[in-house]
Amino acid sequence: MRLLLLNPNTNLATTALMVERARAGAPAGVEIDGATVAQGAPLLTDPGLLAAGARAVEEFVEGLDASRLAGLIVAAFGDPGLDAARARLPVPVTGIAEAAIEEASAFGRFVIVTTTPLLQEAIAARVAACGASARYVGCRFARGDAAALGRDPPALEAALEAACRDAISELDPGAIVIGGGPLAAAAEALSLRLPVPVIEPVPAAVRAAVRRARGSDR
Repeated sequence: MRLLLLNPNTNLATTALMVERARAGAPAGVEIDGATVAQGAPLLTDPGLLAAGARAVEEFVEGLDASRLAGLIVAAFGDPGLDAARARLPVPVTGIAEAAIEEASAFGRFVIVTTTPLLQEAIAARVAACGASARYVGCRFARGDAAALGRDPPALEAALEAACRDAISELDPGAIVIGGGPLAAAAEALSLRLPVPVIEPVPAAVRAAVRRARGSDR
């Protein structure tokens, strides 16, 4: 089985990081390739850039030959271009946000922790589209500029951990979603230190994509 992970931003290093995390969580016999959109932004931090990512995904899938694929993963947390990709492609398409939200919902109340406060409304809308608003207790954001944190992994991890611990103290969630593909390495580290389950969107999307490709979860 071959899956394609598509990064809706133009950062090749982010694509490589997400593919690494996807492969680490993939079952035996599942191969994962990576692709990066040709144009758009290196980081999707506000509604305008998220929309640009959606357009880039739409353009990518228009030229995609999916005949050798079992599924496509849209690997940005707003799931940009997801509906268009589903309408265009003959294989299941999975968004990392929808997959993470689904897994988090199984734990009851959940919070999303990320680095992009300008996307708070878009995140809430994505939760609503997934039918999970009743269990969603809100977002918490790492302090600091998202781009600067992305260039400093230790600072990113520390800022996310502080936001997660604040969320645990204030909101008492059953699970935390680390909301972003570029945050994959930090999410993995935090999952070992926090006292509640931490949902990593990229591995969650791999699990969902495999289920859909096998026909057990459409």
